[in-house]
Amino acid sequence: MKCPFCKKPDSRVIDSRAADDGATIRRRRECSECGRRFTTYEVVEKLPLMVVKRDNRREPFNRDKLLTGIIRSCDKRDISMEQITNFVAEIERDIRNRTEPEVLSEKIGEIVMERLKDFDEVAYIRFASVYRKFDDITNFIEELETLRARRGKE
Repeated sequence: MKCPFCKKPDSRVIDSRAADDGATIRRRRECSECGRRFTTYEVVEKLPLMVVKRDNRREPFNRDKLLTGIIRSCDKRDISMEQITNFVAEIERDIRNRTEPEVLSEKIGEIVMERLKDFDEVAYIRFASVYRKFDDITNFIEELETLRARRGKE
């Protein structure tokens, strides 16, 4: 690898170890020419995940959009930001682990709702009301009855 200091093309690896729970390889290198040391990181290249919207438009998956929606759903709940970011990371991992390079926005919404049921029921109702576009109290009542019936089966 080219030295970032003297720009000579020859360097050697003097230390290599896993980082970021094995998702990254950290390498310490030394330039054969100038002797200076530098660090490089090796990661698997992720193909962009495309989201197919309801109107058939395609846009890159945006983790921040997902995070914002979950944060809104969890507002004023006893849920830490760390719990929310871990929750979002699990959902993103689930979506990315699918073999398809595209995912329907509806599928993302369904995954989020299914996970929110177990994570926090109030956050689930809040998310569902926006995602499913509840337009009157009847929608809320039906969803709450579904949750109550589910709770009775557990």
